[in-house]
Amino acid sequence: AGPRLNNGKLYKYSYAAEVLLDGAKGTIEENTGYRISTSVNVNLVWRNPSNKDEQLITMSMSDIKIENVNKRDDKRNIFLGSSAKIILGKDNLAALEKPLILHLNFGKVKSLYSYQKEHAVIKNIKRGLVSLFQLQLSSGRGEEEDVSGKCKVNYQGRHNQVTRIKELDSCKTADTGFTSHSKVLGVSSKSTSATVFTLEDGFIKSAHSEENHTLSLNARRTITAKIVSKQMLQLVKIEAGPKETAGKEVKSIIKTLDPKYVSIPLPAETVESECKGCPTLWEHWQSVSKEFEPESLSNATAARKFLSLIQTMRKAGKEEILQVLTSASSSVLPPLVDAVTSTQTSASLEAILEFLDFSDEEGLVLQERFLYACGFASHPNEGMLKALMGIRNGKISSNDIKESVVIIMGALVRKLCQKGGCELPAVVETKKLILEGPDSTEEESEIQMYLLALKNALLPEAVPLLTKYSESRSGPISSIAIAALQKYDVSLMTEEVKKTLNRIYHQNHRVHEKTVRTAAADLIFSSNPTYMEVKNLMLSIGSLPHEMNKYMLSKVQDILHFEMPASKVVRQVMRDMISHNYDRFSKVGSSSAFSGYITRDPDATSTYSLDILYSGSGILRRSNMDIKTFSKDTQLHASQVVIEAQGLESLIAATADEGEEDLESFSGLSAVLFDVQLRPVTFFKGYSDLMSKMFSATGEPMNVVKGLILLVDHSQVIQLQSGLRASAEFQGGLAIDISGSLEFSLWYRESKTSVNNKGAMVVTGNITVDMDFVRAGVEVSFETETALDFITTVKFSQYPFLVCMQMEKAQFPFRQFLTKYESLPSGKHYISRKGRREIVPGSEFPLHQENSNMCKKVF
Repeated sequence: AGPRLNNGKLYKYSYAAEVLLDGAKGTIEENTGYRISTSVNVNLVWRNPSNKDEQLITMSMSDIKIENVNKRDDKRNIFLGSSAKIILGKDNLAALEKPLILHLNFGKVKSLYSYQKEHAVIKNIKRGLVSLFQLQLSSGRGEEEDVSGKCKVNYQGRHNQVTRIKELDSCKTADTGFTSHSKVLGVSSKSTSATVFTLEDGFIKSAHSEENHTLSLNARRTITAKIVSKQMLQLVKIEAGPKETAGKEVKSIIKTLDPKYVSIPLPAETVESECKGCPTLWEHWQSVSKEFEPESLSNATAARKFLSLIQTMRKAGKEEILQVLTSASSSVLPPLVDAVTSTQTSASLEAILEFLDFSDEEGLVLQERFLYACGFASHPNEGMLKALMGIRNGKISSNDIKESVVIIMGALVRKLCQKGGCELPAVVETKKLILEGPDSTEEESEIQMYLLALKNALLPEAVPLLTKYSESRSGPISSIAIAALQKYDVSLMTEEVKKTLNRIYHQNHRVHEKTVRTAAADLIFSSNPTYMEVKNLMLSIGSLPHEMNKYMLSKVQDILHFEMPASKVVRQVMRDMISHNYDRFSKVGSSSAFSGYITRDPDATSTYSLDILYSGSGILRRSNMDIKTFSKDTQLHASQVVIEAQGLESLIAATADEGEEDLESFSGLSAVLFDVQLRPVTFFKGYSDLMSKMFSATGEPMNVVKGLILLVDHSQVIQLQSGLRASAEFQGGLAIDISGSLEFSLWYRESKTSVNNKGAMVVTGNITVDMDFVRAGVEVSFETETALDFITTVKFSQYPFLVCMQMEKAQFPFRQFLTKYESLPSGKHYISRKGRREIVPGSEFPLHQENSNMCKKVF
């Protein structure tokens, strides 16, 4: 049985619905928000003669007020002097006061009858009131539909009290939002809802409901916003009321009451709120374009304007976006292309595709910026992948762009598969292309392109293919294949993969370059190695090329000091004196491997690792700088910069190592940024190219990636039980500039490699409850600007060479803000702002002690 009304009675209630918004630690007095309060009259219209629990009930509101939740002085009270009639308008107030009919059966709402032409907000408020009249009297679990959608509920009944717990995570609604592909960059939400009913004489005496929603940035929990929504229904008195209507059918009864009544669905309607007085996209662009000039791009203001521009673009049409693109000066076009691509609407994609001409050799910078922005897309759809397929099949003037298109298609495949879209037609077609690509060509550059795409895609079915290419091809191809395997989960490192890696390292079938062998060793160590695998790796130390001995020794020591997963097995092996002895562990050289922590917080941990391998002649062979961030049991490969050099021994009349005698002179840089492998950059290739670049060198670093990236992107609609709707938007923008350089001086017999990382980051979280007539919201945000430099100096004027590595973080500002606001269409508004600022001191990250000793000699 459900609650039953008595015939001929009028139940008079007081009702209030309120919403409060604040940051993580706000007090009740500091909340922003508003309250809607009203008197409610309820009476029985009809009862089914054969089922006393099937009832038609009429409800009507009167004496409606809209006011502050908290008491404020007159200056800060926007509702002062504004009645519900002024705020809602005469027609909307009249619509809210019109009675609605509720069809109840055993306490569950079967239908709701109101008027067709009412404003969506008015109907939603009525639905919110109705949600307090739906209950069951006995304990039990089930599924109910109300204003929040179809949700699982749990009832607990005792004496004259019933508690309803609604599992908000289970609610099914038509609203779908989106979130960042990586949990590290994502937003966590926690929601609770409970309603306590008290009963008297078989019907509701009071109902008190409270709903809490908390949204937090995973990587920084202080960026938290919360919503508290409350409903209070209290019986004031019972009077004599109208008698019930006789009849057998609900439809005929409804028609008798008012033929204009229509059945409306219980879940809330979408409220399309227009931004009154907001600037157009063109006006917005005019006001922020100066911040997009090259000299302004590495500061937080540029990142903040980037986020605001994306918000405006998401509401703009294709023609508006094209107008901005075609009128922008050449200096601001690259970051503007970043913004348009990051908008990720169908209008923005159509506009940018119409604007860019991939057959034009002069537009390479913009084309690459578009492709990188696609790779970093927070929530790409199939349309973006189809667009890249269309570009690949069309005319492209540059080989570099051809490579970037395919490499970035791999990144989109991975993100779409993560969201469950692995069977989409465009994804299936792209998977086929990149899986069959390496075997379809003999061109080394094309094979590398497809392998890099597979590295981005992380397809489980690509593991056998990558395993094959890690052993069967030249050094650069083998290195890419092994680097791709390193990104896979350990569970996919099968016996066949591990056998291949061991063959490569121990050179069972053929001679391999040091870079390939050490990459194979790194992957063996990180793939749950067996006792014998580790023992064989340790036994090899001493019989390897000079610098490779030192690298492997450093790797083992790094595994032990940093407590990596393999450290337990390594310790077991080191109990054996044959594996662990002075001769083996006293090898000297310049190569090294070292890992450390950048930050260790409860929310997120960031680590760095620097692996450097030299040739026997003391020239840099490979340097690898990795930064990884861990949060929510997941990791994000924040950045990786690999500088490789080969075939430079002839410059100093030195002898090349085994298997590397015939290598062409080459130096290049490869970068991974936020899990996306970018197209590698070549410093020089061939002896003549090296000579020309040495003599024409300006000392200026080569740009690897520069631009604006939308890192955090989360949007959701929170339907409150009161009928009000909250929209939550979290966005994080990064202005980044990564450059690398390799300086080589025969005169001073010195080489210097440097990787410079500059970045400015802004994250904002905004929750708004917009009733179209009243708006309240809270914004939490932080911004910072930082720089991280990694410099390696080698002096080869004496032997052994002096090598000094430095990893420095400059001091940087950190600013955090909390803004709360309320506004009325009349223009009245209230804003409260709080903030804190601090300067985080710079530091030099520790590396191994040998490096510190060497740096003292170098400088």
